[in-house]
Amino acid sequence: MRHPILISLCVTGVFALSACEQSTENDVDRAFQSINVVDESNLNDVMLAAADPNEAVSYFQRAIGEKPDRVDLLRGLGKSLIRAKRHTEAVSVWTKVAEHKDATNDDRVDLADALIRNNEWERADKVLDAIPPTFETFKRYRLEAMIADSNQEWKKADSFYEIAAGLTTRPAGVMNNWGYSKLTRGDYPGAERLFSDAVRQDPALFTAKNNLVLARGAQQKYSLPVLSTNQSERAQLLYTLGLSAIKQGDTAIGKGLLRDAIETHPQHFEEAVRSLRALEANVSN
Repeated sequence: MRHPILISLCVTGVFALSACEQSTENDVDRAFQSINVVDESNLNDVMLAAADPNEAVSYFQRAIGEKPDRVDLLRGLGKSLIRAKRHTEAVSVWTKVAEHKDATNDDRVDLADALIRNNEWERADKVLDAIPPTFETFKRYRLEAMIADSNQEWKKADSFYEIAAGLTTRPAGVMNNWGYSKLTRGDYPGAERLFSDAVRQDPALFTAKNNLVLARGAQQKYSLPVLSTNQSERAQLLYTLGLSAIKQGDTAIGKGLLRDAIETHPQHFEEAVRSLRALEANVSN
């Protein structure tokens, strides 16, 4: 009489064991899937940050071939194409990202950025106009400022640059762009002030130092401001200032600055030497 009960218990035990094994396998599968997702995410980040841009492009293209609906992979491809300076292709990819069901306003801003890099200013303007004004990010306002500059809408540009500078903890780059905008308008004192602010924010930003010297030269200020530079940088700044003086018609001062640049440079300064020889030959003729 007890055998049926024993058999029933054994059968129940077998099913229970089978269920336990199946549950364990499912747990293991889920664990491996989780690990794979983490590993893939880390690899994506590595490819974006450290890899050769064209290698990163190939990596994301292969990944998209396997998983074409993954918007994160499309974003990685778009960013890699921008890094590789393949802007026409980047526009195509970011357009797909912006049209994806999981697209965000950040994606639309990245599309506008790609369009500007590809010299498609009008289309970039339309993309930004379609983004709600409540979406306020540094990148959005930096691009808005650049577009306003291209349209010579100076008041709008100044407003957008000011907002962008307030939305980042590292405003040196946007201050440099804003200063260059002022420089192209002929507002040399305003440009000088902004370039000085940029250098103060980032003492290593040589572009801002060079632009600062250009703004001073345009005002016939032919002395270098107090800046942290090495010999090569100082020589380059003297060279820029010398060319600026020559452009202003102050040829004698320009020649002196070119000579200072040649003497200051720790190596042979071919550009300055060539400019000085051409200037002296022109004067003698």
